Amino acid sequence: QVQLVESGGGLVQAGGSLRLSCTGPGSIFNRNAMGWYRQAPGQQREWVAGISSGSSTNYADPVKGRFTISRDNAKNTVYLQMNSLKPEDTAVYYCYSRMASGMTVWGQGTQVTVSS
Repeated sequence: QVQLVESGGGLVQAGGSLRLSCTGPGSIFNRNAMGWYRQAPGQQREWVAGISSGSSTNYADPVKGRFTISRDNAKNTVYLQMNSLKPEDTAVYYCYSRMASGMTVWGQGTQVTVSS
């Protein structure tokens, strides 16, 4: 089964930084839009950032100016650089790939915890 694998989560103090990585088979990277969602305890999953196959980017308002999404197709990897982290950024972060077929492929998630 095609799968994405996230890494880079952890515990950080408010104001700190983390970089998340997402990797998987090349077949689901090279021509697909990709991005990140997050889900905090007791809340719905919310979209965080997206990047097109041409590397155009978009961000949710709560993370604009603090998070940066990028991709390296040669390494089959998408990154989420998170700076100036806040306690409200605490969540499980999920990587996704939107396939040309319309199917979305998800990763298992990586926990990010920001202490105050």
